[in-house]
Amino acid sequence: MLPYHLSRFGNPHSRTHLYGWESDQAVEAARAQIATLIKASPKEIIFTSGATESNNISVKGVLHFYRDKKRHVITTQTEHKCVLDSCRHLQQEGFDVTYLPVESDGLVDLEKLRAAIRPDTGLVSIMMVNNEIGVIQPMEEIGKICKEYNVPFHTDAAQALGKIPIDVDKMNISLMSISGHKIYGPKGIGALYMRRRPRIRVEPQMNGGGQERGIRSGTVPTPLVVGFGTACELAMKEMEYDEKWIKGLNERLLNGIRSKIDGVVVNGSVERRYAGNLNISFAYVEGESLLMGLKEVAVSSGSACTSASLEPSYVLRALGVEEDMAHTSIRYGIGRFTTEEEIDHAVDLTVKQVEKLREMSPLYEMVKEGIDIKSIQWSQH
Repeated sequence: MLPYHLSRFGNPHSRTHLYGWESDQAVEAARAQIATLIKASPKEIIFTSGATESNNISVKGVLHFYRDKKRHVITTQTEHKCVLDSCRHLQQEGFDVTYLPVESDGLVDLEKLRAAIRPDTGLVSIMMVNNEIGVIQPMEEIGKICKEYNVPFHTDAAQALGKIPIDVDKMNISLMSISGHKIYGPKGIGALYMRRRPRIRVEPQMNGGGQERGIRSGTVPTPLVVGFGTACELAMKEMEYDEKWIKGLNERLLNGIRSKIDGVVVNGSVERRYAGNLNISFAYVEGESLLMGLKEVAVSSGSACTSASLEPSYVLRALGVEEDMAHTSIRYGIGRFTTEEEIDHAVDLTVKQVEKLREMSPLYEMVKEGIDIKSIQWSQH
């Protein structure tokens, strides 16, 4: 990236001099690297500022373009905030949105999806890997249903890119949002995959000089694009090794915690999930207090986007997790550079902190004495 910040400072859209050409060449090489990772054509990659922008272009753009015939969107209750907010925006404009519930394991019921499709459904938007609980949706099956009813299928794959194999043709994806910083690339760069055959059309959300096939005007930031492309190429080489390594660390973390304390519940499907995301609830412990005690470990409750609110995670509530357990959930992220020592340290700290908080909890005392807390009628003073 550095040369494009310093000496090769040309604008990739300048067609009349060498500086522009070398930047343009670098941008196109990166476009090909990204396309290869998802088995697409480079011509189907549109650069954006990140998956949030790609999601906005997809959800609003498709419905606005086909607004005369299509007035209905289907999504899930566990989508990322930017998809849900884009859908709410459409609702305010008079479009209909169906928010599909998910099963207790976080997966979509395919029959409910099939039943929700109407003649005026313009888009189905279902994320590939959930950002809070890491569950992987059955993409190929969803893609088949969308193809059967001829409805465009959009997926937010920010959390899936470079971590699980993606094939846009096999999954029958029409639009896909991806992001650079989720695969160790720079922040502030993302892309939108837009299928060319059958062609999907969107109304641009950004108007201007018509860059990126008119879908996303504005000068493409060459250094960020180069970084994103390289990150995709590395992810392709490392994916298999990363998966084995991360899976081992995930088991080490979970088994380490479970061997020392009880009342540990994994949120979301255990079989169909990305191993780098472990979301656990600890019974009889307040999540925020636990987070405060785990200052040395980079963990969160909920996602980074909503971590400022004290509401329990809407994703966990959609799974039917009870409010008290939703409040005690902690999300551990494991990645390419996580070490076994870090995992062991996280286990020790977590166990120590949970034990300390449970010692202070009168509820835990009562449970140990065999009292069923749920049957107690609490009196209000």
